[in-house]
Amino acid sequence: MNVQALVTATGIGLAAQLAMVIAGHYVAFVRDNVFAIGGMLISLVAGLLFAKMASAGWAPSLIGGVIAGAVCALLGIGVSVALKDSLPLILVVGTLGSAVAGLIGGAIGKRMS
Repeated sequence: MNVQALVTATGIGLAAQLAMVIAGHYVAFVRDNVFAIGGMLISLVAGLLFAKMASAGWAPSLIGGVIAGAVCALLGIGVSVALKDSLPLILVVGTLGSAVAGLIGGAIGKRMS
């Protein structure tokens, strides 16, 4: 697995997740209407970025996509829970949904390669 690509894709996803969470803390519309879809879209992009940067086979692209998508979401959701903008259950549900989105992003990124 290309660790450099994984760290980079996860870091980019985390920065985007944190930007969304901080915006949602101050703007109710973002918190109420963007968190779920926006968070999964960010994770999808993180998975896609990993697959494009890693230039690896299908299995590493999919696994890396899952990891990048799940880790950036887990950390972003953790901040949201700490700010009391999301329920603790979302740590599990949101992370799992974002892992699937990262998997899809990894597949799209591999297919585009």
